[in-house]
Amino acid sequence: MSRAERRALVERETRRWRYRSNADCWRYPLFGVSPAGEVSDEDRTIMALIDRQYLARPYYGSRRMAAWLATQGYPVNRKRVQRLMRLMALVAVYQRPNTSKPSAAHKPYPYLLGGLSIERVNQVWCSTSPISRWPRVSCI
Repeated sequence: MSRAERRALVERETRRWRYRSNADCWRYPLFGVSPAGEVSDEDRTIMALIDRQYLARPYYGSRRMAAWLATQGYPVNRKRVQRLMRLMALVAVYQRPNTSKPSAAHKPYPYLLGGLSIERVNQVWCSTSPISRWPRVSCI
């Protein structure tokens, strides 16, 4: 068989690869796979309920929202509620810890060896502790 005949067998122009080709080959169903951006009617209903409840109680997170939806007759998973809230760009509003700012009551401890040049072995051999009984202990 010549090279031209083998190339004609490939049919590159007419063949289109599909996304589900492996699933078709093995005959496995792809449940829940939908094109990006598509939202089912059931998801739209749940999103409307989430939106209504979020306007009334913006401090509800995904766990509370899933529990509330179960009382309304929509028992859904928390992960699904998280995904839908992320789609709608909804975030629970509550006080988060502010760990980046120091407390006003926190006393900063000075670095005692700042201006000292260490020139020999064992010149500085102990450290100070913030729990020290004596203020400004120095072991130099």
